[in-house]
Amino acid sequence: MSPRQRMIRAAIALVATVVGVLVLGAVAPASAVAWIKVLHVLAVISWMAGMLYLPRLFVYHSQATPGSETSQTFKVMERKLLEYIINPAMIVTWVAGLWLAWQVFGFRGGWLHGKIALVILLSGAHGFFAGAVRRFEEDRNTRSHGFWRMMNEVPTVLMVLIVILVIVKPF
Repeated sequence: MSPRQRMIRAAIALVATVVGVLVLGAVAPASAVAWIKVLHVLAVISWMAGMLYLPRLFVYHSQATPGSETSQTFKVMERKLLEYIINPAMIVTWVAGLWLAWQVFGFRGGWLHGKIALVILLSGAHGFFAGAVRRFEEDRNTRSHGFWRMMNEVPTVLMVLIVILVIVKPF
């Protein structure tokens, strides 16, 4: 699939999600919140699964010889994980999450602001990992497996903090 086709697919998925959220909110506002929460939680689970697995692939990929069959296999795995799971899940997470923040909480609450800040950091890690996928594809990775082992913990720490804010709402 060409980069243009991937962009079109991502745009279609984003538009379908936004339209679906808006239609559900207009057609059945009373039940929309529950269904959008379901959508949000499922998207978060998918996004986090990918964010926890991708840097683990980098650990092993960084130990493979560039251009080797093993390296080529990791390139395919990383690209498909990013394009088919992580990117769409992040988009749905953001769309549904912002809708909930607006409709349910009116963008009020210190815990919500903290959560959004941490999700922005998680999105930054996502972008960093997407750049790493490109560098690995071009055999330009300069990071060690130790670095990627450390980076593997970043999404975990952010996830724990986000869950604490959502459940405990300490402020």
